Amino acid sequence: MYRKSDDPAVGGGHPPSRFKGSGPRGRHLAAHVLVAVWALLALVAVSAQQTLPVARWLAIHLFLLGAATTAIVVWSEHFAVAMLHAPLPDRRWSNTRLAGVNLGVAGVLVGVWADLPVLTGVGCALLITAITAHLVVLVRMGRGALGGRLAPIADYYRAAAVTLVIGAVLGWLLATGKAGPGHYTGVKLAHVHVTLLGWIGLPVLGTLFMLWPTVLGVRMAERTTRLARWVLVLTGGGLLTAVAALSAGWRPVAALGVAGYAAGVAVAAHLFARTVRRRPAISAAAAWMLAAAVGWLAVGVAADLVLLAARPLSEIADDIESLVPVLLVGLVAQVLMGALTYLLPIVLTSGPKERAALRAVLERGWLTRLVVLNIGVALLALPLAHPAGTAGMLLAGAGGAAFLALTVCVLVRSGRGLLAGRDKAGGVAARRPVLWGTAAGAVVTVLAVLVANSGGNTTGGVNAAGTAGAGTGATRTVAVTLADMRIRPARIEVAAGTALRLKVTNADAQRHDLKVEDGPSTPMLAQGTTRVLDLGPVTESREAWCTLPGHRAAGMTLDIVVNDDTATDNSEHKGHTSAAADDGGLDLSADFSSGWQARDADLAPAPGGTVHKVELHAAQTTVEVAPGVKQQMWTFGSTAPGPTLHGKVGDVFEVTLVNDDHGMGHGIDFHAGSLAPDKPMHTIQPGERLVYRFRAEKAGAWLYHCSTAPMLQHMGNGMYGAVVIDPPGLAKVDHEYVLVSSELYLGTPGSTAQVTKMRQNTPDAWVFNGIANQYAQQPLKVKAGERARFWVVAAGPSDGIAFHVVGTVFDTVYKEGAYLLKPDQPGGSQVLDLATAQGGFVETTFPEAGHYAFVDHDMRHAEAGAHGMVEVSK
Repeated sequence: MYRKSDDPAVGGGHPPSRFKGSGPRGRHLAAHVLVAVWALLALVAVSAQQTLPVARWLAIHLFLLGAATTAIVVWSEHFAVAMLHAPLPDRRWSNTRLAGVNLGVAGVLVGVWADLPVLTGVGCALLITAITAHLVVLVRMGRGALGGRLAPIADYYRAAAVTLVIGAVLGWLLATGKAGPGHYTGVKLAHVHVTLLGWIGLPVLGTLFMLWPTVLGVRMAERTTRLARWVLVLTGGGLLTAVAALSAGWRPVAALGVAGYAAGVAVAAHLFARTVRRRPAISAAAAWMLAAAVGWLAVGVAADLVLLAARPLSEIADDIESLVPVLLVGLVAQVLMGALTYLLPIVLTSGPKERAALRAVLERGWLTRLVVLNIGVALLALPLAHPAGTAGMLLAGAGGAAFLALTVCVLVRSGRGLLAGRDKAGGVAARRPVLWGTAAGAVVTVLAVLVANSGGNTTGGVNAAGTAGAGTGATRTVAVTLADMRIRPARIEVAAGTALRLKVTNADAQRHDLKVEDGPSTPMLAQGTTRVLDLGPVTESREAWCTLPGHRAAGMTLDIVVNDDTATDNSEHKGHTSAAADDGGLDLSADFSSGWQARDADLAPAPGGTVHKVELHAAQTTVEVAPGVKQQMWTFGSTAPGPTLHGKVGDVFEVTLVNDDHGMGHGIDFHAGSLAPDKPMHTIQPGERLVYRFRAEKAGAWLYHCSTAPMLQHMGNGMYGAVVIDPPGLAKVDHEYVLVSSELYLGTPGSTAQVTKMRQNTPDAWVFNGIANQYAQQPLKVKAGERARFWVVAAGPSDGIAFHVVGTVFDTVYKEGAYLLKPDQPGGSQVLDLATAQGGFVETTFPEAGHYAFVDHDMRHAEAGAHGMVEVSK
């Protein structure tokens, strides 16, 4: 039946009678075996340097979610019963809750490690359910209990349970990508704070109000209860404020919340310091470990407050993340070691002699272990070079491993009696549910670790599995950028056998890495850091992603797609070959061929007279379409896009189309003309000629293109151009440019692979005037104060454009035959938005010398070639 605890304050603050054997030794033994298992797995994860980013996350969560959570659940219930003088909960339900916690933890760890969002969600739900049940038990204990001086400390355990529920929800949002890229940093910081300072920090502070004087062997201060209430108000209220503010991105408010938490820690630390007496402590080892833990808590919170007060969240995410090992080892590990050094001999033994023997085991070499561990934490905390951090991790790990070994010895020694059946109170039966939870959690997690570690080579510069085989002889280097929770480009298409190299640069304030499926991975990259991954000849499609938990789910993925660029047997396309390597290699940072010149973007003046005769030859032409990449294009006038025609309203254009292409028919369609398409737009066969005559009756920027089906392929391979018809009274400007935007599809024209890309709208690049990156390497040149007009036509064949010049405001906008904005109006414009086949112009004046980028403001397009530069001189 139920028994009541004595007041912990009786007898000068020595341990209550509840500690002395009223609970079954079997349950405590099984629970602490579980704590040891989680801690051991954490050490294993720390040693997995070859998969450091995920191994680091796994090590932290194995220790915090596994070891620390198990200890907190067991001891918070244990202390709450003692301090509230409450009846013992039903042990079967206590075991069930503990098993639920550990199975939930195992689900979360395996789900995140193996990238199984459903399992992660199930694990989070089970963990939240078990902790909520734990909270309900703690609340019910306070109803009708006798209470005592330290009854208010049970509120710390209740508040901690609430913070773990919040932390689990935030963790689920991060792990599954539900937080979204825009809120990821704030939610992650909120998760770190609520977990470390809430679930861990609050129970530690609450327990120390009772445990600290007990370990010292002194009577509690009279004001302990009153100060404990105030500390909970300061720490709990400050933490909730900080977590809410971080989630919303309100840094100043978050700093105020952390300041409140820091004030609570300072009040508690002052009380603990005044409790110290000159008499020897009951356990000097436990006392020094607990004191060191409180010291590191104060240091960590102070550093956190300074960071939040000084810099934006995006800039301090990594710095605050670096505090996690300090609090993990300095606070959490030392609190566990100090508390268990004192408490394990009490709960696992029934007499003073046996208790002293177990304590002697746990205190072996304690001073050396204490010094080694705290030197390690100091090295981790200080901003020192990499070798110092490694040395700190090794020292801290050595100190922790030594205590873990001693704990295992104590548990084995205590377990011998239980395994022999000496616990007559039913200890073996009572611990079965816990042991089942232990076995399930430990076995599943170990299997996950083994499976993940056997998943392939993870070192950079080594060929990926599945890429062996004869290559094409071509090597393609692709610049890959990590930023804003995205990988750009998000898709890379190569021909089978291409030797692929990824030049990976992190342009983000927070750290990222890149892991190729069944292939190499970069280390964790700081902002501005670049690493090259050599995949070797690629023969199979694969995926790459950032391995940080939640980043892949949030969209940080890259598809590497292998295409079969085999030409079709269609007689119309048969015989076409590409002068470019079929790998379609694109490296926008590379150099163009020697002697290459960018296409002249200047709009030539309209010729005199009212009738303009033009002859256009349709032919196959090899064109350098990107730095170092030559592609066979289908062209008008040997260029893609074709020549720009320029005239005035009322002018007549007489265009003679000559088909010099020996492989297929072509036609032409001028949007600037208004006439029946039957004759002028019909397809002419190789060697034939066609005269297309139209009057330009309306002003505008017009598209012309091949009229032969399939038009998607003819336009996609370069058969398009622009016609500019000046509006009446158009003012003169210093510079007048024509930019035709379009998509670029590499590969053999008409091949299955190229046509598939066209139909799926997955081009290799987006370009101005047919060549990716040309005006970035050879900028347009103007002088400060000069006025420029940009005519823009969206040729497609599938995408429009949002034309923008960085650093300027358009004061004139002309779109589809009408002025939307003129200089005498007060407004301004930032983008000329054109759907496919639309055209117009914008005007701006460059205010000062500098470099003004012009882009398609669909950043997928800009970062894949649709960008250039205006170089403005004085």
